[in-house]
Amino acid sequence: MAPAQRKRSNAFDDFSGGEPTQPAISTPAAVQPAATSPAPTVDLNRSTLAQVERIERLKPSQMLPDRFQPRRLLPAQLRTAFYSGQIDCYRAASEWLSLSKTDSGLRAEVERLLAMGESFDEHGQIKPITGSWGALPDGRYIFMIETGERRFWAACLRSVRDRLSEEPLLRVEVVPRPTRQRQVLENRHSEPPSAVGQACEVASLILAEQGILPDLAVADEFDYFRQVRSQRMPVGMWDKLTPVMQLTRPRMVQLLNILQLTTPLLDLADRYRLPERVLREVLALPRENWERLLKAAIQDQLTSDEVAGLGAAPVSNRSAASTNPQGVPFYPGRVGASGLRRFANAITQLDEISQAQALDEIADLLVISGQADGLLFLLGELARLVQVRLDARRR
Repeated sequence: MAPAQRKRSNAFDDFSGGEPTQPAISTPAAVQPAATSPAPTVDLNRSTLAQVERIERLKPSQMLPDRFQPRRLLPAQLRTAFYSGQIDCYRAASEWLSLSKTDSGLRAEVERLLAMGESFDEHGQIKPITGSWGALPDGRYIFMIETGERRFWAACLRSVRDRLSEEPLLRVEVVPRPTRQRQVLENRHSEPPSAVGQACEVASLILAEQGILPDLAVADEFDYFRQVRSQRMPVGMWDKLTPVMQLTRPRMVQLLNILQLTTPLLDLADRYRLPERVLREVLALPRENWERLLKAAIQDQLTSDEVAGLGAAPVSNRSAASTNPQGVPFYPGRVGASGLRRFANAITQLDEISQAQALDEIADLLVISGQADGLLFLLGELARLVQVRLDARRR
């Protein structure tokens, strides 16, 4: 008879035995980020220090993510309130879930994090959160996260969504000297960062190499990363970054150029994971056009060539933008062609069986939606017009 499978009493509990005794710790108003600071020098007696070093599990309320982590997870709307201590991690998670209901970019991130939290039930927490203990102004201590912020927020979001009565327990590992290099390597192995995230990674590595630490008084975290554009690169700096970033020097320079965008546009580009090539085309145009074109790229999922085409369009063709409440230009032909290309690319990449299944599903969805008759007419008319142009080209 096969042994019975052990049932986890806690979705995040990978250990047997009781919970380590720790003082309740609230979110601090201001603490130095662990990722750029040496291990804090604190006045602890020998028994207290031994207790801290033996910690294997902590509650999220006993931790704090690095505010200057290059890959931003917490939405911009919640960052100030959370990092100033006005709201705790669970209140932030609750408001994050609410915001995600009306924002597709936030919803995609939340769904990925919730899926991670659910995987803890099946596989446990495979990798620990790393960091170090930092002292608060009132003498208490909090665990400053170096790597593993995704696991931290996955636990918080899952706890709020499922209305868990007790805080989850997460595995942690104390490291004596957290570094930006470890942070960046963790990010790149766990999930490919967005182009904005990669730009911040390159900037953070350069600033760390030069000993430039974040100023906690700075309200806008992007201002810390922007400092790199005014720094002279010491000899051999790019050679140090290449093994970590696995990118060439020209590619890293292109990424750093993204930091020219304003903070609201960087937030949008990061949230919707716009490619660097698209952002490069936006930056190639006059500054007054950046917001309009970036929003158009998000709304219509435009390629870099399409963004360049919009920027080159005559001014007379942009009158539609004045009637658009969001300030996003609307070019029906370009938008439609872009959608058809995405459809064709998605279908042609499938094998024959998967193609047939996908087409069946699309046909079902169109019939159920009531749009099938109108779409058949439009597709037939489009096929006729395309055929006319192909015939003329072949003559």
